[in-house]
Amino acid sequence: MNLIDVTRKYKSDAECLAYLESRRWPNGVRCVTCGNDKVSKIARAKQSKNKRGQYYTCLEPSCKQQFSATSGTIFHDSHLPLLTWFSAVSLLVDAKKSMSANQLKRHLGIGSYRTAWYMAHRIRKAMAETAQSPLSGTVEVDETYIGGKFDKRRKRGPYEKQAVMGMIERGGKVHAMKIPTASKKVLVGTIEKHTTQGARIYTDELAAYKTVGREHATVAHAKEEWVRGDVHTNNIESYWSLFNRALVGSFHHVSVKHLDRYLQESEYRFNARKETGLFERTISRMCRTPKMEYKKLIAPV
Repeated sequence: MNLIDVTRKYKSDAECLAYLESRRWPNGVRCVTCGNDKVSKIARAKQSKNKRGQYYTCLEPSCKQQFSATSGTIFHDSHLPLLTWFSAVSLLVDAKKSMSANQLKRHLGIGSYRTAWYMAHRIRKAMAETAQSPLSGTVEVDETYIGGKFDKRRKRGPYEKQAVMGMIERGGKVHAMKIPTASKKVLVGTIEKHTTQGARIYTDELAAYKTVGREHATVAHAKEEWVRGDVHTNNIESYWSLFNRALVGSFHHVSVKHLDRYLQESEYRFNARKETGLFERTISRMCRTPKMEYKKLIAPV
């Protein structure tokens, strides 16, 4: 569902709130604290931009919790209209190279960069995969480094950048992650953690890959060998190329602290590239994902 479809389908915050309720409680509203299904629905007489148009009160005498469809979720305590949230989700899931907070701020009329940035990271949190199944079949693996351009005048080597690693199952999903270093122990351990025992691993000629405990073949990029029969790493290199274009074209710069969420967003969108209903799926995940507090987001690592 693109931005035009969203604005046509949802005309008000009340309609957005009703949709969130149907996604969060498909079998009927339940108290977010005790799980009781005996609740009272209360509509506010006056609408406020800081409060949802309706909320619920738990009728359990020992609880009596007041809550709404956004309580405890990614939307928790947000003063932005739900229509703005829905529009932001449609833009992020539909943008192949993602969208920066400044772009969201301009397109959606959000008051400040900080608000747009906070909202974007909350959406990215909901995109993170909590349980990943191991890759099988033919799996291409490649490591790269994220950071500024190498400049010998700064006396900084390329390996001072942040190391990241990606692996893609041909015709299937990609896994991308930040790694502490591109050492043999880390690279081989990550491959064995994220692939099945019977997977065929294709890499470049980096010596660290030599001890992979899987069927393994390499291409010698140093000798300008890019493809040898079925052996190549073109798919995972294309994925990193797409991710780097997002960094350069949309974000310009990302901090190492928040890099995980940018990787998770890219992985989420890529893995769902052939699916329909990605907007609905993302909204459902946001209803199930715990809230993200701003003070924790900006806290030092």
